[in-house]
Amino acid sequence: MIYIKTKKDIDFIRESCRIAAETLQLIKGNVKPGVKTKNLNRIAEDYILSNNSKAAFKGYSQGGSINYPASICTSIDDEVVHGIPGDRVLQDGEILSIDVGVFKNGYFGDAAISVAVGYVSEEKRKLMDVTERALYIGIQEAKVNNRVHDISAAVQDFVESNGFSVVRDLCGHGVGKYLHEDPSVPNFGKKGTGAKLKKGMTLAIEPMVNMGKFNVKTGMDGWTILTSDGMPSAHFEHTILISNGNPEILTVS
Repeated sequence: MIYIKTKKDIDFIRESCRIAAETLQLIKGNVKPGVKTKNLNRIAEDYILSNNSKAAFKGYSQGGSINYPASICTSIDDEVVHGIPGDRVLQDGEILSIDVGVFKNGYFGDAAISVAVGYVSEEKRKLMDVTERALYIGIQEAKVNNRVHDISAAVQDFVESNGFSVVRDLCGHGVGKYLHEDPSVPNFGKKGTGAKLKKGMTLAIEPMVNMGKFNVKTGMDGWTILTSDGMPSAHFEHTILISNGNPEILTVS
């Protein structure tokens, strides 16, 4: 079921999205070699709680998985998404992907960025740049009367034209009243297909891009998704509102 949000819904979603975006920027400012990912998680959780909101990921379960144990996801290099913060120490030259979900007043916001830890190679820099640009290219297709896969095709075409691959086992999604809603928003597809986009829909668009092949696998912890070939991956995400004219990015600080 695809939810069309009212103005009241959107106002609450916008608030959750703002906190998610601010949390990401706070974490980004603390990313450097030598920092443990659990320390970034603590910073994020403290900030989310200080805004009278909750970390949407903490305690979340899907498909019979164990409850997610942390407030954010911290995925490093070949970890695509859902990396669990812990004692791992960030190393110079790594890519850190940070995913944040916020729940407040009964509504969700969801956003992610990838950050260079210290100095990264030109290849990794290009991977992050292409992934972020693909996000905004996809967002531009999120207009009334377009189709979901117009977003998907735009992301796929740009990523693959730059020599990278889009993850196919994971996708973006509707978001707002629930953390994951219909429709699914894959990062590959045929233009002109998929659900029709309507005013009042809120979507989390999130390219996950691999330097190597698109294949992924699940780690031993039951949550972390890794590239099958061990090559690095990057991840960027915004929650957006489809309105008259251009889409509105809600996850801005």
